[in-house]
Parts: sequence; structure tokens; C-alpha cells
Amino acid sequence: MVKTTMKIDGMMCGMCEAHVNDAIRAAVSPKKVNSSHSKGITEIISESELDSAVLREAVEKDGYKVLDITSEPYEKKGLFGRK
Repeated sequence: MVKTTMKIDGMMCGMCEAHVNDAIRAAVSPKKVNSSHSKGITEIISESELDSAVLREAVEKDGYKVLDITSEPYEKKGLFGRK
């Protein structure tokens, strides 16, 4: 599993978060996607590493600006932080 974090400029409200989430779901098949307009980030959990160009295009076509994209291995933690 991989956690991809995108820094996005231009999200102003919950509806913006929904637009970004929908654009990402349409472009790739994530396990989970969550955006925060107050933090200016979107976190995506996926089975494998995602193509950053595809993510950037999906988000920027809706008028948002992608500032950065990073990926790191992700392990789902169980109850109380146990694996």
C-alpha cells in the first residue's frame, strides 16, 4: 500500500474537497481519498504508486493548483496502533 500526499492550492470549502476527491477517483482507483481545504492537502491510499502526472492533470483541469506530490509506504494500523 502507498500513501500519496498532494499539496493543493485553491480549495476553499467542503465542495472544493468533494470536487478534488471526485476528480482523483475518476482518474485512478484509490482505496481511500480524503481532502482538507483548511490544510490544503489531499491524501490518497492506493495499492501501488500512482502516476503523479495523471493526478496533477486530474486536479488542475478543475482549476486547482498542485504544489507538491509525495509518496510513501503505508501500513494500515490495527486497534490501538498495532499491526
